[in-house]
Amino acid sequence: MMDYVWCFLVGGGLCVIAQILIDKTALTPARILTSYVVAGVFLGAVGLYSPLVELAGCGATTPLTGFGYLIAKGVRRAVNERGLLGALSGGLTASSAGIAAALCFGLLCALIFRGKPKN
Repeated sequence: MMDYVWCFLVGGGLCVIAQILIDKTALTPARILTSYVVAGVFLGAVGLYSPLVELAGCGATTPLTGFGYLIAKGVRRAVNERGLLGALSGGLTASSAGIAAALCFGLLCALIFRGKPKN
């Protein structure tokens, strides 16, 4: 049961921080999303995000910080296996399944639903 509690608290905490940034700063949502990915890459690269993933599981890997962490982890693994050339391919290799799923589901939603312009 505690796994679910930690998952909820960490994932919810990351979402609360993003919502506060949207509400209280002049940052655009695109900049906040990009910042989350960069923060995940940085924290993953220095080894601080792994303990959070161990504690919270999907609560830490599902938000965009988790995507950044996955990219950093893939680059690290590819550099260890292939050398410096792995820095160019490791992030995409590690995250390719998630990227492909996002593209497929995005296309499916675009075919089923119609967007409405903002007024």
